[in-house]
Amino acid sequence: MILRPHIDDVKNIGYYLGKIILSLGLTMFLPVIIALAFNEINPALDFLISIEIALIFGLILTKLCFTGKDLNWMQGMIVVSLSWLAAMFLGAIPLYLSGHWKSYLDACFDAMSGFATTGLVLVQDLDHLSFTHNLWRHLIMFIGGQGIVIVALSFLVRGFSGALKMYVGEARDERLLPNVIHTARFIWLVSIVYLILGTLALGIVGLLNGMRPVNAFFHGACIFMAAFDTGGFAPQSQNILYYHSLTFEVITVVIMILGALNFKLHYHLWMGNLKEIFKNIETRTLFMTVMLTFFLTAVGLSHTGAYPKAMVLFRKGFYQLISGHTGTGYMTIYARQFINEWGDLALVAVICAMALGGGVCSTTGGIKMLRIGIIIKALKQDLKRIILPEKAVVAQKFHHIKEIFLEDKQVRSALLITLAYLFLYGIGAIIGMLLGYPFLASLFESTSAAANVGLSCGITDIHMPAVLKLTYILQMWAGRLEFMSVFTLIGFFIAAIKGKK
Repeated sequence: MILRPHIDDVKNIGYYLGKIILSLGLTMFLPVIIALAFNEINPALDFLISIEIALIFGLILTKLCFTGKDLNWMQGMIVVSLSWLAAMFLGAIPLYLSGHWKSYLDACFDAMSGFATTGLVLVQDLDHLSFTHNLWRHLIMFIGGQGIVIVALSFLVRGFSGALKMYVGEARDERLLPNVIHTARFIWLVSIVYLILGTLALGIVGLLNGMRPVNAFFHGACIFMAAFDTGGFAPQSQNILYYHSLTFEVITVVIMILGALNFKLHYHLWMGNLKEIFKNIETRTLFMTVMLTFFLTAVGLSHTGAYPKAMVLFRKGFYQLISGHTGTGYMTIYARQFINEWGDLALVAVICAMALGGGVCSTTGGIKMLRIGIIIKALKQDLKRIILPEKAVVAQKFHHIKEIFLEDKQVRSALLITLAYLFLYGIGAIIGMLLGYPFLASLFESTSAAANVGLSCGITDIHMPAVLKLTYILQMWAGRLEFMSVFTLIGFFIAAIKGKK
């Protein structure tokens, strides 16, 4: 029997949602400071208007729904799913006010793409966008990559129990430290240390390549935020191709791989446990899948003759492949080259890489390496059961920070999430085909959106149908949250309509 939600459920959800909206509003003061530094008055006004709207909504919710109660699991999941929608609507306001987006829907598309660290864009005349708005585009990737709720957990939420429920609802089921709030703060510490180092490295390369100091370090900070959070936004419309620098590409590859690693693995590496990177099931699986998908990509590119020289083939092929596999979406080719030059085999290899993703509890999307590793281990265990005598006891272990015995519930969970992702990739591809796009191109773009990657073969464009824009927004949202909190929200609405008092 389904029970109708109580008014206390609504109040609890509203109160914590209000807190998260308030924290989002406060983050918009950073672009205002940048606007004042660069003497960009109109962009500053865009953000002041947005801050006012966010604070009004946040204060109304926290006052109307004030409660001293902690969140239960259902409420925590719903707060998370609604927070990401609220972030999209609020984050899109300054973008739309800039005049660089054709409609508010397009601004919402880019806002969700940013928060979900996808990287697909509908912005117009990006090369002339203000410093202030450009910073905001990359800052929302930085916030979204760490997790919108992580912001609130770090500064505004005191209750341990409620914090844990929102933390898990944001597709982070692994804690680095016993206290989830300390875990959230460690994630910020890691990210900010890498931000400083990455900005310096990319800024110096920019300086050596002839960029003005302000531009070099501004671009360095923006590119780092989008690379480490496996987002894919860039300050220029040509993306990474704009820089024409092998050194720049190598540094971004390193940052993308760092972003694809589990924060728990980062924690152990920071604690001096360097051997973990060679033993962990996620890094081992990532290495194998990168090698396999790159082999297929190289064979496909060799067959089409797109890049006659081996070094050029490696440089172009490996960069797009690792960008797709880590869920970043940075490109050193033009979008249409995927369709016109790469051929079907290379395209399928990149689609597979995008679908697989990086580590759990990282900033990437997709199925994730831990689940792929568990499914492979389960397959290996079943093969042993067939080959060995019936009375033989077959136990399978895997190493993820520690030695863990494989259990049926782990396999079932990995398979269910994998199936949900495959369904999400497929449904977007079918909608794309119904709107007249070819199968492989539709599957490529759908996988890119649902796995929060951002590589594009040219479908994502301001002229694509509104239905497809909405489809990709929903895919980015559901893919980033890994379904559970989205399913809980749907169940909550069904219970509100059909449930019994």
